[in-house]
Amino acid sequence: MEKNSVQAEIASYIGKLLRDNFGKGPSSVYVSLKKPFITIHLRDFLAPMERVLLSQGEKMKVEETRDLLMQELIPGIKVTLKVIASLEVKELYYDWSLHNRSGILVGVLENEEDEDNALENYTEKEAVHKDIMRISRQAEKLPEFVDSCFLNERTLLVIRTGILVRIEKELIKTGFEEHLKLTKRQLEKGLLHAGDFENILQKSVVDIFVDWDFKLDKSYIIFILQPNNN
Repeated sequence: MEKNSVQAEIASYIGKLLRDNFGKGPSSVYVSLKKPFITIHLRDFLAPMERVLLSQGEKMKVEETRDLLMQELIPGIKVTLKVIASLEVKELYYDWSLHNRSGILVGVLENEEDEDNALENYTEKEAVHKDIMRISRQAEKLPEFVDSCFLNERTLLVIRTGILVRIEKELIKTGFEEHLKLTKRQLEKGLLHAGDFENILQKSVVDIFVDWDFKLDKSYIIFILQPNNN
């Protein structure tokens, strides 16, 4: 199957899945595939009940409910991507930008060699990593490893490993994983939005998403950029 056809089929599947489970699907689903990464960017995605909760200041409640629902949906998403697109997803991350009514799914595919090829250099890489390190140190500690790549002209992916501090590991052990994720999401995204990335990349940052796999002590950050009109 051609790449564009695969991306269209994935977009259709994800749109229907979210509509069936949230009561309203996104108005657009943009799929980007650069092995071993697949990103699925959702736009105009906010259910009527969620809109009411947000108007009452219940942002955390919306995020917690979405987290619970996504944990139910992830196994099925992995199976379906294998069936319709022959994509073996080993890790799946997600995040929302509720004020922009947008969201992201990030899949990491089964092929370590592809990751080395995907994480190629780009002009601003060193400066991006320096600001990521500065922000990570403010939020928790310096990561043991940082790398990044452009998946397309609009999507910059950053990977970090070795970022959890001991108190966070203890909170995870004692069952506070969801509370930790909600708190880290708010803290880190606030710091990332206040970062210097627009000056570094010379592009407007439309959205920033971040998610973690606490068991792997690993995190992905996704910047959605406004492409330059040359």
